[in-house]
Amino acid sequence: MKVVLQRVKSAYVKVGSSIVSEIDKGYLLLWGIEESDSEVESKILINKILNLRIFSDENLKMNKSIIDVSGEILIVSQFTLAGKLLKGNRPSFVNAKSPEIAENMISNIVEEFSKHITVRSGSFGAMMDVGLVNDGPSTFVLSAKNGKLIDQAD
Repeated sequence: MKVVLQRVKSAYVKVGSSIVSEIDKGYLLLWGIEESDSEVESKILINKILNLRIFSDENLKMNKSIIDVSGEILIVSQFTLAGKLLKGNRPSFVNAKSPEIAENMISNIVEEFSKHITVRSGSFGAMMDVGLVNDGPSTFVLSAKNGKLIDQAD
């Protein structure tokens, strides 16, 4: 499971000409689910994301969580994060979770975050325009596999 987290001043999802979701200060989460992923990886990433201290305190040091700053989350399902790019010039998505299961997992992720914070989401399976004002910019990549966080620096 992979998540691209962008700290934002605002973000939105538009389908066609209509804005379907938008947030103010918080996180835009591009969330990719792979075939081997389960609810275990979801829970690990949710917990990590809720507790990350990447908002500035009064000394301009990254020291506050999204809960501390009453931020919001916009989750966009992003199957392309499961894309394999090593062979050839066209990505392979054989490792992406089936749409039916992935949609249910994204719904569960939204529900879990909603217990702690305001959450909005994109339109699963739709062609979306995603807009944001990146705050910093501050962008992080998180991954979990086999019930553990994976360090992206390795």
